Amino acid sequence: MNTQPTILRPSVKAYSIFNMPKKIFIAATRQNDGKTTVSLGLMAMLKERFNNIGFIKPIGQRYLVEQGYNIDEDSYLIEEIFGIKSNLKDMSPIAIEKGFTQRYIENPDRRPLEKKIKDSFRKISEGSDLVVIEGTGHAGVGSVFDMSNAVVAKMLDAKVIIISAGGIGRPIDEVMLSVPLFQKAGVEIAGVIINKVQTAKYKKINNLVRKGFKQHGLEVLGVIPYVGMLDMPTMEHIQDKLKGKFISGADNNLLKIINNIVISTGKPRVVFRQMRERNLIITSGDREELIKYLLKLVSRKNGHSDIITGFIITCGFMPNRRIRELLEKSGIPTLIVEDDTYAVITKLDEMVVKIHPGEEEKINMITSLARNHIDLTSLLAKI
Repeated sequence: MNTQPTILRPSVKAYSIFNMPKKIFIAATRQNDGKTTVSLGLMAMLKERFNNIGFIKPIGQRYLVEQGYNIDEDSYLIEEIFGIKSNLKDMSPIAIEKGFTQRYIENPDRRPLEKKIKDSFRKISEGSDLVVIEGTGHAGVGSVFDMSNAVVAKMLDAKVIIISAGGIGRPIDEVMLSVPLFQKAGVEIAGVIINKVQTAKYKKINNLVRKGFKQHGLEVLGVIPYVGMLDMPTMEHIQDKLKGKFISGADNNLLKIINNIVISTGKPRVVFRQMRERNLIITSGDREELIKYLLKLVSRKNGHSDIITGFIITCGFMPNRRIRELLEKSGIPTLIVEDDTYAVITKLDEMVVKIHPGEEEKINMITSLARNHIDLTSLLAKI
């Protein structure tokens, strides 16, 4: 009879489960509800509690080219701000480029997509204490190629936090539309964060929305007030949207927040009366007297830091040499574009302002909002 003791060796699977980091999957009820803002704020707080934080956006729809790969903008933003030592491609394994959906429908096979996501998540998880996973919208986004947020959250065995924006009825209605999709996929919802709540109604909404969700068995982990500054563009955002060419100030104050947009349709003094702080002036290059008047005003004020943040010169009308010299001397970023004034205003109205890595003023504000309005202790207890 064999009397040797049986030695139990942990399987590879058991070992990997034991060493798996905590996971948070950030979803939303619709685009632009604030997933990236919340993710950024959470990352800042989590880095104070954990030594190693990982981040991944498995499926991205807005991307830029970095290191020869299509990288989701949000992954690039988080990597730049927090200096995460992970391969950018692993932080953004799938970027939905033009034609992606059509190709998938014509030849559906989710296995390569699933393998990409799992492989990247495994690499991101190595050495991480916690991984923040950012989704791409509501629970069903991505269903067209069999990779909805609900499916991805289940695949990565992550609990979900749903972000919604607005007041009382809308967030409750929209969150409850997403809940059944997550539940059907077998995903547990850790809680809800309500974002962009009007400051004047904050106390009332904060109270009622918590009661409302509690009646549906969901905990509100945070209610964040709306701060208009976060939606305001900079000259860098403007250039990204309108393209065009800087004829002055290209390396100066491109990340300064624009608070007010002034269209120069009247006399110089009328335009001046429309100005407040950090103004973007939209004008044609042939309005030389207006440009000269405003630059003279700026000069008298000993600088333009709180007066004019930038000029947009429309219709491709290049100002004369003397005006260009004055603009260059002022250092004010001046962008010349081919569009007319109406086209410029239309494009600016359609613009979705995304945080850029160098916008310290906004990043500090987001971090402060998260610290003051998200219950991190309750959130961590849920996961």
